[in-house]
Amino acid sequence: MAEFVKSEIHNGVGLITLDRPKMNALSRAMQDEIAQASRDAVKQGARAIVIFGGIHFAAGADVKEMAEWTHNDAIEHTPGLQDAFTAVAKLPVPTIAALTGYALGGGLELALACDLRIAGTSAVVGQPEILLGVIPGAGGTQRLSRLIGASRAKDLIFTGRFVKADEALALGLVNEVVADDQVLERAVELAGILAKGPRRALAAAKEAIDLGIDKPLDQGLLIERANFASLFGTPDQVHGMTSFVEQGPGKAKFE
Repeated sequence: MAEFVKSEIHNGVGLITLDRPKMNALSRAMQDEIAQASRDAVKQGARAIVIFGGIHFAAGADVKEMAEWTHNDAIEHTPGLQDAFTAVAKLPVPTIAALTGYALGGGLELALACDLRIAGTSAVVGQPEILLGVIPGAGGTQRLSRLIGASRAKDLIFTGRFVKADEALALGLVNEVVADDQVLERAVELAGILAKGPRRALAAAKEAIDLGIDKPLDQGLLIERANFASLFGTPDQVHGMTSFVEQGPGKAKFE
Protein backbone atom coordinates (compact mmCIF):
# COMPACT_ATOMS: atom_id res chain seq x y z
CA MET A 1 0.00 0.00 0.00
CA ALA A 2 1.33 3.45 -0.94
CA GLU A 3 2.56 5.61 1.92
CA PHE A 4 2.92 8.98 0.19
CA VAL A 5 0.34 8.85 -2.61
CA LYS A 6 -3.44 8.56 -2.64
CA SER A 7 -5.26 7.35 -5.73
CA GLU A 8 -8.91 7.20 -6.79
CA ILE A 9 -10.91 6.95 -10.01
CA HIS A 10 -14.26 8.59 -10.77
CA ASN A 11 -16.01 8.58 -14.14
CA GLY A 12 -12.86 7.56 -15.97
CA VAL A 13 -10.66 10.22 -14.32
CA GLY A 14 -7.83 9.04 -12.11
CA LEU A 15 -6.85 11.45 -9.33
CA ILE A 16 -3.40 10.95 -7.82
CA THR A 17 -2.82 13.10 -4.74
CA LEU A 18 0.68 13.61 -3.39
CA ASP A 19 0.65 13.31 0.40
CA ARG A 20 3.98 13.88 2.09
CA PRO A 21 3.55 16.93 4.36
CA LYS A 22 4.52 19.67 4.52
CA MET A 23 6.03 20.32 1.09
CA ASN A 24 5.69 16.98 -0.73
CA ALA A 25 9.47 16.56 -0.93
CA LEU A 26 9.91 13.82 -3.50
CA SER A 27 11.84 10.97 -1.91
CA ARG A 28 12.84 8.05 -4.10
CA ALA A 29 10.14 5.92 -2.50
CA MET A 30 7.54 8.59 -3.24
CA GLN A 31 8.66 8.91 -6.86
CA ASP A 32 8.28 5.17 -7.35
CA GLU A 33 4.82 5.30 -5.73
CA ILE A 34 3.75 8.03 -8.17
CA ALA A 35 4.86 5.92 -11.13
CA GLN A 36 3.15 2.80 -9.81
CA ALA A 37 -0.08 4.61 -8.90
CA SER A 38 -0.22 6.11 -12.40
CA ARG A 39 0.25 2.74 -14.09
CA ASP A 40 -2.29 1.11 -11.77
CA ALA A 41 -4.86 3.83 -12.49
CA VAL A 42 -4.65 3.11 -16.22
CA LYS A 43 -4.97 -0.63 -15.61
CA GLN A 44 -8.03 0.03 -13.48
CA GLY A 45 -9.76 1.98 -16.23
CA ALA A 46 -8.67 5.61 -15.93
CA ARG A 47 -8.87 7.33 -19.30
CA ALA A 48 -7.24 10.55 -18.07
CA ILE A 49 -5.18 11.30 -14.96
CA VAL A 50 -4.79 14.36 -12.73
CA ILE A 51 -1.83 14.71 -10.37
CA PHE A 52 -2.39 17.15 -7.48
CA GLY A 53 -0.35 18.11 -4.45
CA GLY A 54 -2.62 20.19 -2.25
CA ILE A 55 -1.17 23.43 -0.83
CA HIS A 56 2.15 22.73 -2.54
CA PHE A 57 2.43 20.50 -5.58
CA ALA A 58 5.98 19.41 -4.70
CA ALA A 59 8.81 21.62 -3.51
CA GLY A 60 11.46 19.39 -5.04
CA ALA A 61 13.36 16.17 -4.53
CA ASP A 62 14.29 15.18 -0.99
CA VAL A 63 17.71 16.83 -0.79
CA LYS A 64 18.43 15.16 2.55
CA GLU A 65 18.51 11.82 0.73
CA MET A 66 21.02 13.07 -1.82
CA ALA A 67 23.27 15.30 0.27
CA GLU A 68 25.66 12.48 1.14
CA TRP A 69 25.68 10.77 -2.26
CA THR A 70 29.04 10.03 -3.78
CA HIS A 71 29.70 10.06 -7.52
CA ASN A 72 29.06 6.32 -7.63
CA ASP A 73 25.82 6.73 -5.65
CA ALA A 74 24.60 9.26 -8.20
CA ILE A 75 25.42 6.92 -11.07
CA GLU A 76 23.47 4.17 -9.33
CA HIS A 77 20.39 6.19 -8.37
CA THR A 78 19.92 8.68 -11.23
CA PRO A 79 18.32 6.15 -13.61
CA GLY A 80 15.60 5.57 -11.02
CA LEU A 81 14.96 9.33 -10.74
CA GLN A 82 14.39 9.56 -14.47
CA ASP A 83 12.51 6.29 -14.82
CA ALA A 84 9.84 7.27 -12.28
CA PHE A 85 8.78 10.38 -14.21
CA THR A 86 9.30 8.76 -17.60
CA ALA A 87 6.72 6.19 -16.51
CA VAL A 88 4.24 9.05 -16.08
CA ALA A 89 5.23 10.60 -19.42
CA LYS A 90 4.69 7.30 -21.26
CA LEU A 91 1.19 6.62 -19.93
CA PRO A 92 -1.13 6.02 -22.91
CA VAL A 93 -3.75 8.47 -21.56
CA PRO A 94 -3.77 12.27 -21.16
CA THR A 95 -2.21 13.50 -17.91
CA ILE A 96 -2.71 16.87 -16.21
CA ALA A 97 -0.65 18.41 -13.41
CA ALA A 98 -2.74 20.62 -11.10
CA LEU A 99 -0.26 23.11 -9.65
CA THR A 100 -0.63 25.18 -6.52
CA GLY A 101 2.14 26.59 -4.36
CA TYR A 102 5.64 25.38 -5.11
CA ALA A 103 6.44 23.13 -8.06
CA LEU A 104 10.22 23.29 -7.94
CA GLY A 105 13.06 21.03 -9.03
CA GLY A 106 11.71 17.50 -9.09
CA GLY A 107 8.22 18.91 -8.60
CA LEU A 108 8.45 20.82 -11.87
CA GLU A 109 10.04 17.80 -13.53
CA LEU A 110 7.00 15.73 -12.53
CA ALA A 111 4.71 18.43 -13.94
CA LEU A 112 6.74 18.49 -17.16
CA ALA A 113 6.22 14.73 -17.49
CA CYS A 114 2.47 15.43 -17.70
CA ASP A 115 0.79 16.45 -20.94
CA LEU A 116 -0.89 19.59 -19.61
CA ARG A 117 -0.43 21.90 -16.62
CA ILE A 118 -3.15 23.93 -14.87
CA ALA A 119 -1.71 26.44 -12.40
CA GLY A 120 -3.22 28.39 -9.54
CA THR A 121 -2.35 32.03 -9.01
CA SER A 122 -0.13 31.01 -6.07
CA ALA A 123 1.94 28.61 -8.20
CA VAL A 124 5.70 29.15 -8.25
CA VAL A 125 7.76 26.97 -10.58
CA GLY A 126 11.43 26.62 -11.31
CA GLN A 127 14.52 24.45 -11.63
CA PRO A 128 16.72 25.71 -8.77
CA GLU A 129 19.12 22.76 -8.77
CA ILE A 130 21.99 25.01 -9.91
CA LEU A 131 21.79 26.72 -6.51
CA LEU A 132 22.72 23.37 -4.97
CA GLY A 133 25.69 22.91 -7.26
CA VAL A 134 23.98 20.38 -9.53
CA ILE A 135 21.59 20.35 -12.50
CA PRO A 136 18.11 18.88 -13.00
CA GLY A 137 18.45 15.10 -13.09
CA ALA A 138 14.92 13.78 -13.56
CA GLY A 139 14.24 15.13 -17.04
CA GLY A 140 14.30 18.90 -16.50
CA THR A 141 17.07 19.79 -18.95
CA GLN A 142 15.33 17.83 -21.69
CA ARG A 143 11.59 18.29 -21.14
CA LEU A 144 11.79 21.97 -20.22
CA SER A 145 13.83 22.85 -23.31
CA ARG A 146 11.44 20.91 -25.53
CA LEU A 147 8.47 22.70 -23.99
CA ILE A 148 9.63 26.34 -23.94
CA GLY A 149 12.74 26.31 -26.11
CA ALA A 150 16.42 25.99 -25.30
CA SER A 151 17.10 29.69 -24.64
CA ARG A 152 14.29 30.11 -22.13
CA ALA A 153 15.11 26.79 -20.49
CA LYS A 154 18.74 27.87 -20.09
CA ASP A 155 17.58 31.09 -18.42
CA LEU A 156 15.61 29.16 -15.79
CA ILE A 157 18.18 26.39 -15.30
CA PHE A 158 21.29 28.61 -15.30
CA THR A 159 19.84 31.12 -12.81
CA GLY A 160 17.66 28.77 -10.76
CA ARG A 161 15.16 31.59 -10.46
CA PHE A 162 11.57 31.11 -9.38
CA VAL A 163 8.78 31.86 -11.86
CA LYS A 164 5.31 32.96 -10.81
CA ALA A 165 2.13 31.76 -12.49
CA ASP A 166 1.64 34.72 -14.84
CA GLU A 167 5.16 34.45 -16.25
CA ALA A 168 4.88 30.66 -16.47
CA LEU A 169 1.78 31.15 -18.64
CA ALA A 170 3.57 33.68 -20.85
CA LEU A 171 6.50 31.27 -21.28
CA GLY A 172 4.17 28.44 -22.28
CA LEU A 173 5.24 26.48 -19.23
CA VAL A 174 1.63 26.12 -18.07
CA ASN A 175 -1.50 25.94 -20.19
CA GLU A 176 -3.88 27.88 -17.99
CA VAL A 177 -3.98 29.91 -14.77
CA VAL A 178 -7.02 29.94 -12.49
CA ALA A 179 -7.74 30.84 -8.87
CA ASP A 180 -6.14 28.46 -6.38
CA ASP A 181 -9.48 27.11 -5.19
CA GLN A 182 -10.41 26.24 -8.78
CA VAL A 183 -7.22 24.43 -9.82
CA LEU A 184 -8.26 20.91 -8.94
CA GLU A 185 -11.82 21.44 -10.17
CA ARG A 186 -10.61 22.79 -13.51
CA ALA A 187 -8.05 20.01 -13.95
CA VAL A 188 -10.65 17.33 -13.20
CA GLU A 189 -13.15 19.04 -15.52
CA LEU A 190 -10.65 19.03 -18.38
CA ALA A 191 -9.64 15.45 -17.62
CA GLY A 192 -13.32 14.49 -17.69
CA ILE A 193 -13.66 15.94 -21.19
CA LEU A 194 -10.60 14.03 -22.39
CA ALA A 195 -11.77 10.84 -20.69
CA LYS A 196 -14.86 10.89 -22.91
CA GLY A 197 -12.76 11.12 -26.07
CA PRO A 198 -11.61 8.28 -28.32
CA ARG A 199 -9.00 6.49 -26.24
CA ARG A 200 -7.06 4.94 -29.11
CA ALA A 201 -6.89 8.22 -31.04
CA LEU A 202 -5.75 10.16 -27.98
CA ALA A 203 -3.02 7.61 -27.30
CA ALA A 204 -1.95 7.73 -30.96
CA ALA A 205 -1.84 11.53 -30.96
CA LYS A 206 0.21 11.60 -27.76
CA GLU A 207 2.67 9.04 -29.12
CA ALA A 208 3.05 10.82 -32.46
CA ILE A 209 3.80 14.15 -30.76
CA ASP A 210 6.16 12.72 -28.14
CA LEU A 211 8.10 10.49 -30.51
CA GLY A 212 8.28 13.01 -33.34
CA ILE A 213 9.13 16.22 -31.50
CA ASP A 214 12.89 15.74 -31.44
CA LYS A 215 13.17 14.11 -34.86
CA PRO A 216 13.56 15.70 -38.31
CA LEU A 217 10.24 16.66 -39.87
CA ASP A 218 10.28 13.86 -42.44
CA GLN A 219 10.73 11.25 -39.70
CA GLY A 220 8.03 12.86 -37.59
CA LEU A 221 5.66 12.71 -40.56
CA LEU A 222 6.35 9.00 -40.94
CA ILE A 223 5.41 8.47 -37.29
CA GLU A 224 2.23 10.48 -37.79
CA ARG A 225 1.40 8.52 -40.95
CA ALA A 226 1.72 5.18 -39.18
CA ASN A 227 -0.33 6.26 -36.17
CA PHE A 228 -3.00 7.82 -38.38
CA ALA A 229 -3.38 4.67 -40.46
CA SER A 230 -3.45 2.44 -37.38
CA LEU A 231 -6.73 3.95 -36.25
CA PHE A 232 -8.73 2.90 -39.30
CA GLY A 233 -10.90 -0.11 -38.63
CA THR A 234 -11.04 0.55 -34.88
CA PRO A 235 -14.45 1.00 -33.22
CA ASP A 236 -13.60 4.61 -32.39
CA GLN A 237 -12.83 5.51 -36.01
CA VAL A 238 -15.85 3.68 -37.40
CA HIS A 239 -18.19 5.25 -34.87
CA GLY A 240 -16.62 8.71 -35.09
CA MET A 241 -16.80 8.98 -38.87
CA THR A 242 -20.23 7.38 -39.13
CA SER A 243 -21.55 9.81 -36.54
CA PHE A 244 -20.02 12.75 -38.41
CA VAL A 245 -21.61 11.69 -41.71
CA GLU A 246 -25.03 11.00 -40.18
CA GLN A 247 -25.28 13.63 -37.45
CA GLY A 248 -22.58 16.23 -38.06
CA PRO A 249 -19.45 17.11 -36.06
CA GLY A 250 -19.13 16.70 -32.32
CA LYS A 251 -21.97 14.25 -31.79
CA ALA A 252 -20.00 11.02 -31.39
CA LYS A 253 -20.03 9.43 -27.93
CA PHE A 254 -17.08 7.09 -27.59
CA GLU A 255 -17.26 3.97 -25.48
